[in-house]
Amino acid sequence: MKSTLEDTLLASIRTIPDYPKPGILFRDITTLLGDARAFRRAIDELVHPYAGMKMDKIAGIEARGFILGGAIAHQLSAGFVPIRKKGKLPHETVRVAYSLEYGIDEMEMHKDAIEPGEKVILVDDLIATGGTAEAAVKLLSQMGADLVAACFVIDLPDLGGRRRLEELGVTVRTLIAFEGH
Repeated sequence: MKSTLEDTLLASIRTIPDYPKPGILFRDITTLLGDARAFRRAIDELVHPYAGMKMDKIAGIEARGFILGGAIAHQLSAGFVPIRKKGKLPHETVRVAYSLEYGIDEMEMHKDAIEPGEKVILVDDLIATGGTAEAAVKLLSQMGADLVAACFVIDLPDLGGRRRLEELGVTVRTLIAFEGH
């Protein structure tokens, strides 16, 4: 019997209670990445709506977005662009500041990574409050990217990140949702 995508993902994503702090249920995709069938299925599902479309770049948010984004870029014959925390990229960068729960952080990408008008898909493992993803969207917009979509394996809808991106006019694609935080 063939399992549904939801069954496959639920069986392959580990939940770790009280990490990184009490009351948080951490959704760990390293178990999904280690399961060849589940990993392939997740990538295929994320790629499917864009198969046959000409994508120029896949932008992945550090760090799990690099793994997923690299696989998606390969499947779509697109280039890959890392979006990293400040100070991690060796060449000239553009950056954007964004709010964290307790302060401000910055993310950046190489200044020459994307040409204006290039079709780009943003990728990360999970969308929660949307702060990091929103900053990445602003960074890509600043570079003149034509942002086709933002894709995530997991959505935590109670935290409002998906809605936050959609309010910016971004198409959001997720594979599975977990209630709570």
